[in-house]
Amino acid sequence: MDKILILDFGSQTTQLIARRIREIGVYSEIIPGDSPFDPEILHGVRGLIFSGSPYSVYEDGAPLLDKNFYETGLPVLGICYGFQRMTEDHSGKVASLEKKEYGRSPIHVLSKNPLFHDIPEGFISWMSHGDSINTLGEGFESIAESKDHPAMAFNSLKNLYGIQFHPEVSHCEYGIEILENFVCGIAGVSKGWNMDSYLTEVSGEIKQKVGNDKVLLLISGGVDSTVAGGLLLKALDPDQVHLMYIDTGLMRKNESAEVEVILSSLGAKHLHMIDASERFLSSLEGVADPEKKRQIIGDLFITVQETEVARIGIDEAYLAQGTLYTDMIESGKGVGEKAHVIKSHHNVRSPLVEAKRKAGSIIEPLARLYKDEVRALGLRLGLSEEIVHRHPFPGPGLAVRILGEITREKCTILKEADYLFIRELKKRNLYNKIWQAFCILLPVRSVGVAGDAREYGYVLALRAITSRDGMTADVFAFDSVDLLEISSIITNSVKEIGRVVYDISSKPPATIEWE
Repeated sequence: MDKILILDFGSQTTQLIARRIREIGVYSEIIPGDSPFDPEILHGVRGLIFSGSPYSVYEDGAPLLDKNFYETGLPVLGICYGFQRMTEDHSGKVASLEKKEYGRSPIHVLSKNPLFHDIPEGFISWMSHGDSINTLGEGFESIAESKDHPAMAFNSLKNLYGIQFHPEVSHCEYGIEILENFVCGIAGVSKGWNMDSYLTEVSGEIKQKVGNDKVLLLISGGVDSTVAGGLLLKALDPDQVHLMYIDTGLMRKNESAEVEVILSSLGAKHLHMIDASERFLSSLEGVADPEKKRQIIGDLFITVQETEVARIGIDEAYLAQGTLYTDMIESGKGVGEKAHVIKSHHNVRSPLVEAKRKAGSIIEPLARLYKDEVRALGLRLGLSEEIVHRHPFPGPGLAVRILGEITREKCTILKEADYLFIRELKKRNLYNKIWQAFCILLPVRSVGVAGDAREYGYVLALRAITSRDGMTADVFAFDSVDLLEISSIITNSVKEIGRVVYDISSKPPATIEWE
């Protein structure tokens, strides 16, 4: 199968480039950007893409590229750092900007070029960089500019292309079209990869790895773990698959009862419902640091699982998780050694999980997919729309939505407030218009008035965003009447909450969750 090879220099959106190319219908693979050149890795490759990076090309430790990749004769597209890496490697000059450039930025196309085929002369790009090109590399020609930068894209006679902006990010106008122009037009790759292809491929991988052994999936009842369960049940004999739900005490209101109904509908033969809420809440008592919370929860998930596995008698089972691309990337597990940690997901960076991953005893069938792809796979597996389109819920649960120290009282308050928020979204036909919505209980109290009395109540933040894949997000634009009414319902129903605020931050610069 023809494919595109992506060289990853540690960007948080490298996997998103691969995601967009798959969306076009083309298979792609990723290797570390500083990999030594080996002709064997070019088998079936029709084009190369160099990713962005958290590094600047001129700083110590910045990832270097084996220049033999330039001599393959294959077309190359450099994005952001890749754009600057190509400049430096061809005797150009990259320098730091006084002010970093993030977000939307108008681009003007200077001349006709296959990279911008059928793209308007003016469009809005998405920027995320702190450097710019002062001098183009030898043989390069500027083909697009912005208001402040004369070189936003270039081309050379060696079939090398570069762009400063990020076409892989959904907020970039014509981003998919630009990538398709490179992949299908310039590189000439034919379309032939889809979710059916992925299902066939990953099912074969699971069968080959597991053989006749058993697999234990720690399942939350959320979209990711439920789809992972459906995939395992389809790829393997259902008698090999054990589903274990661990109630941490940090779930949403009525969550455990709903999860049991959902899991039973999958047709699993082995379903284990474990109440470990006391262990989790006791272990988290007095802990305020978010990374420490995640580590405690991740380790406890494994230790509780090991205890229950021994009790049930499936000690030698593989451990399966519903880990996604975004979990791996934000936890610094992109390809290579140059990715930065945004936040540690408990199912990725927990020491016990790391140990099992190194031992090869973990199966993560969704670890190459983004949320929208997981939903598509879930529908392909026959799961219901209601299950597939549930809003995402973090593995650590309410632990990362209670800022600061966790107490049982705070859990009760947040569960009730979150229940009311989601209930109102559904009643107002807003739930399916929002990618993710939830409440955050802040570690502060604010003065208020209850009747004629002066009281200090907790401050609750509401978060609602729209997104395509979780890598970027916009704030959901509520009608003010809805926000006012929802706020009033929460403060009137949950007496401990005295003030409600709405988070209007996009991603970036914020993340979707607060911790």
